[in-house]
Amino acid sequence: MAAAVKLHRHVGRRRAARFLAEGPNLVEAALRRGLVSEVFATESAADRFAGLLAGAPVHLVTERAAKALSDTVSPVGLVAVCAVPETGLDDVLAAQPTLLAVPVGIAEPGNAGTIIRVADAMGADAVVLAGTSVDPYNGKCLRASAGSIFSIPVVSDPDAVSVVGRVRDAGLQVLATVLDGELSLEDAELAGPTAWLFGPEAHGLPPEVVALASAGVRIPMAGGAESLNIAAAAAICLYQSARALARRDHR
Repeated sequence: MAAAVKLHRHVGRRRAARFLAEGPNLVEAALRRGLVSEVFATESAADRFAGLLAGAPVHLVTERAAKALSDTVSPVGLVAVCAVPETGLDDVLAAQPTLLAVPVGIAEPGNAGTIIRVADAMGADAVVLAGTSVDPYNGKCLRASAGSIFSIPVVSDPDAVSVVGRVRDAGLQVLATVLDGELSLEDAELAGPTAWLFGPEAHGLPPEVVALASAGVRIPMAGGAESLNIAAAAAICLYQSARALARRDHR
C-alpha cells in the first residue's frame, strides 16, 4: 500500500516502472492487457465490480486508504497497480508503421491523453512523446486517454531531434504542423507511411525539429481563430491520414 501511494509521483513511477490506474474503465483495460500486478478496492467497490475483478489479485482497503491511493475528487475505491509496457521507439519502427503521432514538448496531461485517444481511434500505430513531455502515466493523462493508452503503444523519448531522424530513416514521411507551412493539409499526399509532428499552441515546434521534416503543413482555417489547440490539430491531421490510408487500402 505504501509503495503504491508513491506511484502518484513521477519519480516513484519511474523507479518502480509501475503506475496507478483508477476506476473501472481503466482497471478493466489494464486487466485486459495483462499489466495489472495488484488491485486495491474498498469492500463496496469489490462487491460492485465483482465481475470485472474475477481472478484479479485484490486487496481490500478502507475508504481512507482508497482516498490516499486516489487522485480524483470523488474516488470510486478501485485502483490497480500496473506495469509500464516495455515498448521503445525501435520496437515501434520495427513493426513498419504507416501512421505515427509525434507530439513534441507536450506538457499538458489532458492534451497528451486526448492525442493518445484520437490516435487510437484513427488507427495510428503508436504515439511518440518527443522532447521534454508529460509522463503519459500521470493520472490526468490516463483519464483523458479513456483507456486508449492500453490499446496503442505510447513511447517517450527526450531527444526530439533523434526521434525525427530515426522515424525519417525508417522510411516515413515526416510532416510538421506549422501555421506558415508551405503545404496545405488539403494538398498533402497522405497515402504513404506518415509521421505527424505536433507542437504546443504557445510556442509551436522547435525550429531544429521542423528543419528535419519532409514538409511543413498548415491546416486551412476559414474562421477567425489564429491557431488550434494541439489535440484539435492532431485530430484533424490524423483523421485526414486515416481517410487517405483507407482509400488506398480499398483500391
